[in-house]
Amino acid sequence: MIKIPPYLKKGDTIGITCPAGFMVKEKAQNCIDILQQWGYQVMVGKTLGSTSLNYFSGTDEERLNELQAMLDDDSINAILCGRGGYGVGRIIDQLDFKKFKRKPKWIIGFSDITVLHSHVFTTCKTASIHAPMAAAFNDGGAENEYVQSLKRMLAGKKNKYSCAANIHNSQGTATGELVGGNLSLLAHLTGTPSDIDTKNKILFIEDIGEYIYSIDRMLYQLKRSGKFDNLAGLIIGGFTDIKDTDRPFGETMDGAIYAIVKDYTYPICFHFPVSHGTENYALKIGGVYTLAVGKNKIVLSEQ
Repeated sequence: MIKIPPYLKKGDTIGITCPAGFMVKEKAQNCIDILQQWGYQVMVGKTLGSTSLNYFSGTDEERLNELQAMLDDDSINAILCGRGGYGVGRIIDQLDFKKFKRKPKWIIGFSDITVLHSHVFTTCKTASIHAPMAAAFNDGGAENEYVQSLKRMLAGKKNKYSCAANIHNSQGTATGELVGGNLSLLAHLTGTPSDIDTKNKILFIEDIGEYIYSIDRMLYQLKRSGKFDNLAGLIIGGFTDIKDTDRPFGETMDGAIYAIVKDYTYPICFHFPVSHGTENYALKIGGVYTLAVGKNKIVLSEQ
C-alpha cells in the first residue's frame, strides 16, 4: 500500500534545495514569492545559489547533508527541488530514509529528481509529486495551468487532465498506480535498488535533448527488461529538443517510439502534457489514476 504524505495547509513550510545541478538564486525568487503568496512558509537551503564553481549545486556531501536535513526536519512539510540536471544518483544510496518512512512528506520535482521519486516509491512505498520546479514560476508561469496544477495537488485536490488524440494512440481505459518520469533516468535505474516494478502500473515517460537513436536504445532497454510487458497503460509525454544524427536515424521521434510499443494491447497515449517544456502537469507518483484514451480525446483523472 502506497503511503500518501499529509497535504499542505496554510502556514506549512516548503523547503527548497538543489540536490543536483546548480541554480542561480535569483531565478528562484519568483517561486519563493509565489509559494509565500499561496500561504506557505519557505525555507531556502544553501545549495540554491551555492558558491560552487562546477556543474553541481555544491559538493556531493553538501547536497547530501542538506537534503538529509530537510528529510528529517519535522518543521518542513514538503521539499521542492529547485532544478534537476544531474547529481541525485551520486548521493541516493547515502541518504537515510528511516525517519521519512515514519513521517513522510512531499518531494516535488522532475528530470533528475526522477531518481528520488523512483527511490521513495520503491523503497519507502511513498507517493511523491512529479511537477514543475522553481524556474517554471518565472515570466508569469505561476498563473498557467501547469503550475496551478501543483498548487491544487499540494492542497489535496484531485486533478483531471485532458489532451488531444494522436494517430499513434492505442484506445482503451485503464486504472492503476502512476509511475515514471524522465526516460534517461528510468533506464539508468534499471537493476538498481531504486528500480520500479511496473506491473499493473500506468507508466509515463518524457525526455529532453537526446538523439533519436538514444531514445530508441533506452526504450529497448526498458522493453528488454520487461518494463512494458504487464503495464495497465502507457503515457508518452513530451520529447523536447530532440536531435538527429548527420546520417538520419530513419524515423521520426513518434515513429521510433511507436515501432517499439505498437504491439502492446493496453491503452497508449502520445503527446501528453508532461515534459521539460511549459506543458508539465503535476502528476502524483504512486497515486491511482484512470487513463481513458478515446478516439478524439484523452483524459487522465486521479481517483
